[in-house]
Amino acid sequence: MAFAAAGLLGLTVPAAAQQVGGLRGAVDESTVNGVLVPPTVDAATTAATGLPSPAYQPVSPGAVPDDPAPTASIFDDAPLGDEPLPRPPTTARARAQDRQAPPIAQPGATVEDEPSTVGTVPEPTVDAEAFDQLRAQPTGERAQAIENLDRPPDVNPYAPVGLRLGSFDVFPSMETGLTATSNADFSSTGTSALVSETTLRLRAISDWSRNEARLNAFGTFQRSISGQELKETDLGVDAAADYQIGTDMVARASLAYLNRPESAASPVIIEDTVSQPTHQTFTGTAGVEKLYGKARFGLNGEIVHDTYGDADLAGGGTVSQADRDATLYAVTLRGGYEVSAVMTPFLEGELGRLVYDENPDSAGYDRSGNRYAIRGGLAFDRGEKLTGEFAAGYVEERLDDERLAPISGPSLQANVNWSPERGTNVNLFGGSYVEGTTTPGESGSILYLARLMAERQIRENLTGQAILGVGYRNYAGMDDHDWLFNAEANTTWWLNRYLGVNGRVQYESVDSTIPGHSTETTSVFLGLKLQR
Repeated sequence: MAFAAAGLLGLTVPAAAQQVGGLRGAVDESTVNGVLVPPTVDAATTAATGLPSPAYQPVSPGAVPDDPAPTASIFDDAPLGDEPLPRPPTTARARAQDRQAPPIAQPGATVEDEPSTVGTVPEPTVDAEAFDQLRAQPTGERAQAIENLDRPPDVNPYAPVGLRLGSFDVFPSMETGLTATSNADFSSTGTSALVSETTLRLRAISDWSRNEARLNAFGTFQRSISGQELKETDLGVDAAADYQIGTDMVARASLAYLNRPESAASPVIIEDTVSQPTHQTFTGTAGVEKLYGKARFGLNGEIVHDTYGDADLAGGGTVSQADRDATLYAVTLRGGYEVSAVMTPFLEGELGRLVYDENPDSAGYDRSGNRYAIRGGLAFDRGEKLTGEFAAGYVEERLDDERLAPISGPSLQANVNWSPERGTNVNLFGGSYVEGTTTPGESGSILYLARLMAERQIRENLTGQAILGVGYRNYAGMDDHDWLFNAEANTTWWLNRYLGVNGRVQYESVDSTIPGHSTETTSVFLGLKLQR
């Protein structure tokens, strides 16, 4: 033990033999112990002299400072580099004092500020450390409630949230209110009325990663409260799906159904009726689009079936409209080339066959025929700013009955969406439609329509919409024509995300060269709109 202590001393202070001249020979153990541990003075000596035992003095003067501070040794808390050297306890009393020792001196503290630490400081247990971490700290900030956590702002806080049904997002809505109109049935003999009007709508879209399916449905119910008698119901539903085949082919399909009373602006005039016949339309389409580098090819097939109900006569009874039921089968082939990343010119041709259920009709005419059309146009896509296409060409429907003149004229199509700034959307839609008739001696007509619609989010809870439409109908083989005009402005003020107040003002007119076919209507609607 003595030799170990002497060896450790040799690492910290110079040996006594190196501080005097010459080698001294062997050193016995008693001499070493005398140097390391000062001799103690027993109680008798202290009592006799009245003086305490003298302090230890090193062999070399100046080895320690003259400060009366406690003499340092290798077992004191003197630093060795940056870490203190612990002093092991020697007795049970010392170990007990070590457990009550103050904490280790903090950086910057002096010897006078920090008492010396003796013995080994016990390490805290794992449970104690965990408890100390869980314990609320005096300077710690209060934990924020989950409801008050920072969340990204809602871009449109009044947009519908919808319902989740399987892999579809469904958005139902309802609009109900009162309509004051100057012409309840939009006829040349119509009068004013106060009408209760309710519209139900349903929109659904799939949330698939690669393909997409869509569904839209609506129902409008109008009932007179006062004024001219009116009882009408409009129903409609359409579904569409896009299916990706590989990386360069897309298959598309759609089905649609529409049921409503025939419009008073129809080219077919039925005399002495109290209501327009019901008109139902069934539509089905299927097609594919194929990409070959920058070349674009598309093939689309379409079937459209129109059927009409009986018309009620003013004097009682009904008149059948079954001879107007017909089905159109058409195939369209399109080819285009992408000249830039946003523009693709194209050329398309259409070939179709119109087949009437009753042939010949009640007047003895064979109204089935063949349809031909060719169009050239431009498709463009600039993302959210500008998308759509427009085309122009020529269409002709040649009937099987040689007594009926062909229905022919320019063919126009357009569907363009433009967003000049966020919250504003503008849509331009146009088309030409071949219309048949069962009026004896007449072939039919071509109707050209154009509609401009603008939507604006005026404020977060206030939206506005304006619609302007114009149409022109040219009767084949005749000098007669119709001009159609429509203007509408409506706005919705949302009280919250689910309930809003809706108002609408609408004007419609038909100016015809055919006697008794002109009409004019002004309507004002006010109601509530609910959405989910």
